Amino acid sequence: MKEWQKGIREVIPYTPGEQPRFDKMIKLNTNENPYPPSPKVGEALRNIDVDKQRLYPDFAGTELIEALSKVYDVPKECIFFGIGSDDVLSMAFLTFFNTGKPILFPDITYSFYDVWAGLYKIPFKALPLDEDFRLVKEDYYSEKNPNGGVVIANPNAPTSIAESADFIEDIIKHNQDSVVIVDEAYVDFGGESVLPLIKKYDNLLVVRTFSKSRSMAGMRIGYAFGNAELIKALNDVKYSFNSYTLNMTAIATGAASALDEEYFEKTCRKIIATREEYKEKLKKLGFYVLDSKTNFLFASPRGAKFDSNRAEETRKLFEALKKENIFVRYFNKPRINEFLRITIGTPEQMETFIKFIENYINV
Repeated sequence: MKEWQKGIREVIPYTPGEQPRFDKMIKLNTNENPYPPSPKVGEALRNIDVDKQRLYPDFAGTELIEALSKVYDVPKECIFFGIGSDDVLSMAFLTFFNTGKPILFPDITYSFYDVWAGLYKIPFKALPLDEDFRLVKEDYYSEKNPNGGVVIANPNAPTSIAESADFIEDIIKHNQDSVVIVDEAYVDFGGESVLPLIKKYDNLLVVRTFSKSRSMAGMRIGYAFGNAELIKALNDVKYSFNSYTLNMTAIATGAASALDEEYFEKTCRKIIATREEYKEKLKKLGFYVLDSKTNFLFASPRGAKFDSNRAEETRKLFEALKKENIFVRYFNKPRINEFLRITIGTPEQMETFIKFIENYINV
C-alpha cells in the first residue's frame, strides 16, 4: 500500500436502485411518484428570476421554512432542511451520535443507515425484525440495549410495514437520554406520524422528504421537525459543512408544493387506491404481500408457482421483468431475497406489470 493510501477513509457505499433511461419502460424500482408535482411548482419555475441566479440563495431557506411552518403548524425554529432526506439524516448522524455508544436500528431497513454509521465511525447494533418483519420494541429499550441513539424508519423500507404512533412513542419513552430519529419518508401513504410528539419529547427528530408524496425526487428537498435545541445543533453542523444547501429554485418550488395541500392529498389518495387494488391482484395470483403503508409493495411469489428455492425463482422473475423493460427492485440479502419491492405506478403501468406476472406464472 502506498503511503497516501493509508489516509483514505474506506467505506462500503450505499447501492441505489437502477436508473434506466429508455423511451418505453415501466420504472417501478426506486419509489418515485408516478404523477407530476403540483401545478404550482410549474408556476414557481416560470416565475424564477434568471438574473438572480448570480446571487447566493437564502441560506436560511426562509420561504420554504415559512411554508412548512404554516402547513404543519410547527414553529419555524423547529424546522430543518437539507438536500433530500438523505442529507438531513446524514447531518443528524454526524450531529447527534457522538457518545461512543452503539446506535440502534433494524437489521432490515433503509440500507443507508449502516453506511452513515461506517462513514462517521459510529458503532451500531442492527436489531432483528421478528418473523413477520415487525419491530420488537422491547429490543430498543435503553435498559435492555444501552445506546447512543435510535433510528427507525416508519413506515419501514423495504418491508413497507408501519407501526402505530403509540408503538413508536413507547420506544421514545424508553430512550429519553439519547436522540431518537423517526424517518417518515413514506408516512403520507397511510402511516401514522409521530410529529405531534416533538412537543412532548425534546429528543425526538422527525425526518421527511419531498421525493415521494410530493413528486419532487429530482429537486432534492428534505426536512426535519424537532425541538428548537435539536434544530440549532443541526444547523450549527450544517453551517460548518455547507451553508448553502438548497438553491433558489428548490426553495421556491418546495414552498409552492408544500402550500398546495389539495393536490398533495389527491395524489396520495390515488396512489393508495392503486396500491390496494394491485395488492389484492397479487394475492389472487398466490403472492405473499406485506401490509403496505407506503407507495410500494413488498411481495414474494411463494405459493404462486414456486415451492422451493424461492430466492432463486424470485431473482429469475426479476430478470424476466427486466428483459421486458419492467423494472422492480430485488435485494439479494438473507431473509428478503424471495421478495420484490414494487413501486406503485399509474393504473396503466400496474396493469401491464400484473399482466406480465399472470403470463409468466401460467407458462
